[in-house]
Amino acid sequence: MRSRYPSKRLFKSDALEMLTHVHPVVPLLIWGPTTAFFIWKALHYRHIPVSSVVVMMAAGVFAWTLTEYLVHRFIFHFPARSAFSKAFVYFVHELHHEQPDDPTRLVLPPFFSIVLGFVFYFLYQAVLGEIWVDAFFPGYIVGYLAYDYTHFATHHFRPMTAWGRWIKQNHMLHHFGSPDRKIGVSSPLWDFVFGTFRESRVPRSSKSHKLP
Repeated sequence: MRSRYPSKRLFKSDALEMLTHVHPVVPLLIWGPTTAFFIWKALHYRHIPVSSVVVMMAAGVFAWTLTEYLVHRFIFHFPARSAFSKAFVYFVHELHHEQPDDPTRLVLPPFFSIVLGFVFYFLYQAVLGEIWVDAFFPGYIVGYLAYDYTHFATHHFRPMTAWGRWIKQNHMLHHFGSPDRKIGVSSPLWDFVFGTFRESRVPRSSKSHKLP
């Protein structure tokens, strides 16, 4: 998927550089079947009732919204001081603020999403147990996919609904107003809880980032 302008190169190695780009359909191809597998496992292997799976999946989506907020606020916008931490923050997020329209760097590369998927799965398994995590985790994945594709849509599509326009406006204010405000991408819930929803200044005018 080509950008409207050349992507900034990060590595001299073509192989490493290729790993920093991902087509936006890739997360769905990886995590869609994974979600279906966990739902099947919860229903037919763990024998969890449908109603309980629905409740646990809803809890998973809710838990993802908090993960999204905390990671975006405290990792992606970490106030780096050392050379290593500055390079890390630039690689994982600051580059996106520098080139926000690059469609090949709007969703998480598969290597990182799979590694993080294993980390969070075993973390929640330790909390919920090996049975209930199989009903909870597919909801968590759905929350992640909602985040990835909401993020992509805010940068590349004009929303058709009032909710979509509001979400896009919030994210553009985060980019072009104050990056320490309006942290939530798929949901503003935790911005209200932690006091980071307050209005940013009006964003810089940009042809590719007109507010809806």
